[in-house]
Amino acid sequence: MLIKSFNLKILLLLIFSTVSSFTVSAHDDEKYSKKGKAFVNVDSEAAKTVSLFHASLKQGNREAARKLLADDVIIFEGGSVERSADEYAKHHMIADMKFLSAVNSELLEHQVYTNGDIAYSISRSKTQGKYKGKDIKSMGMESITLKNTDTGWKITHIHWSN
Repeated sequence: MLIKSFNLKILLLLIFSTVSSFTVSAHDDEKYSKKGKAFVNVDSEAAKTVSLFHASLKQGNREAARKLLADDVIIFEGGSVERSADEYAKHHMIADMKFLSAVNSELLEHQVYTNGDIAYSISRSKTQGKYKGKDIKSMGMESITLKNTDTGWKITHIHWSN
């Protein structure tokens, strides 16, 4: 009986150690992500395209924003999908411009990675202000894919969530 009890104690100790080390690792990863580099490759040409797109929307420059989108861009936002640059330009782009011109957005992190003619951009931002009489305070996340074309980098996919 003493041997079985001893084996059970060892087994429980091993399980506890494993769970504890996982918990410590998980928290260490959490600390790393908070301390990790928030801005990566933001001087790349693909990143400049993303920044120019945001600036064009904020300034209400529909033509400039449209030129940065691939004709067949797919945009996911708020549970909806728009399947072309023209569809976005005729529908949500104007509303996005009005919203962005009324609020302040702070970029919290932005990373851009390029592999040949394909790049992806991921970012988080904090938006505050007043829009249509409502106080706005939200955290947003954005994923963008881009393709390098003969006319420069074009945005092929956007996924916005907050």
